[in-house]
Amino acid sequence: MSNAPAHPQGLAGRLTVDLGAIVKNWRALGRVSPGALTAAVVKADAYGTGLAPTATALAEAGAQFFFVATPDEGLRLRQVLPDVHVFVLNGLYPGATDFYLAHKLMPVLSSVPMLEEWMDVCVAHNEAFPAALHFDTGMNRLGFRLSDTALVRDRLSEFGYLPQMVMSHLACADQPSHEKSRTQLALFQTVLAQFPGIPASLANSAGLMSNRDFHFQMVRPGIAVYGGRAIGGRPNPMAHAITLEVPVLQVRSARTGETVGYGATHSVDKESRIATIALGYADGFFRHLGASSTKTGGRIAFGGRVLPVMGRISMDLVTVDVTELGDALPRPGDFMEVLGPHISVDEQADAAGTIGYEVLTSLKQGRYERVYLDPAEHGHAEG
Repeated sequence: MSNAPAHPQGLAGRLTVDLGAIVKNWRALGRVSPGALTAAVVKADAYGTGLAPTATALAEAGAQFFFVATPDEGLRLRQVLPDVHVFVLNGLYPGATDFYLAHKLMPVLSSVPMLEEWMDVCVAHNEAFPAALHFDTGMNRLGFRLSDTALVRDRLSEFGYLPQMVMSHLACADQPSHEKSRTQLALFQTVLAQFPGIPASLANSAGLMSNRDFHFQMVRPGIAVYGGRAIGGRPNPMAHAITLEVPVLQVRSARTGETVGYGATHSVDKESRIATIALGYADGFFRHLGASSTKTGGRIAFGGRVLPVMGRISMDLVTVDVTELGDALPRPGDFMEVLGPHISVDEQADAAGTIGYEVLTSLKQGRYERVYLDPAEHGHAEG
């Protein structure tokens, strides 16, 4: 029997994922698009929230269709949810058909070589294994070119193959007035005319929330499920789902004229109090969130007060100006809020000059204890 001491609480940051809020958001998005199936996009470790617990909660809430980016993600999802439908957005990796078939993964086919390889395996097994077709209507990433439409239609007709779905992806749905979305919709409808009776999918979170014309038979929300802002310039109606708190290591005084952090870029202009917290760019807190004497940076909250970062972000440490707290200063071991009710994912992203997607997906690299609050608001810790 080991005599090692038990792991004390508070040695690491604490990332709390409210699965109830995620489920609430997914259901709310389904009510916005009542005529369509509501899938769930769980790529990138469910946007940094944790694939297994998040996808399980969504499946228990009724989600049957899931989208991942890679076949490896599909395998991880299949191991916890053996009966759901899993689409692989990156398509069919060359030579990997046996892997997809073994784990019941549906590739989103996006090129003629992918289509030919998938048709070959269907013919070899005399079975029409399910897959989706992705047509590029203006992103210039993945997708059949529009000029391939007739070829794809004829090849499918030759084999008598019916795809599970025809899909495309909106480039500017987060800007509802952008002409690009209307152009893409028109092009997508032209493609669909060549595949009558096949279900279609176009809308991501922003498309779902901005225009019913984008809904078709399936919507594919991602960022909004996790509480992030999908459409710029509008209030975010989604429930807050992520809280990140990290412990204070030390509180110190700084005199006027002293500097804070690497590079001595931040000079103290008055007698100040500085809290150093256990957080850094190794945990996904971007270096660009640092501050200097001429640049504001990220924010950290304590006791409901939002406070400015001071100096550069280090690999493991961040310094915060807590002077305005007066006598209500944090003590070593107290937790400060990095993301949560006082600082949203998108507010921290705005300060970093990025988007909420990057903030969320960077959480998976953090040295955090993860706590999951299930839909009944009961939590458990995961090391």
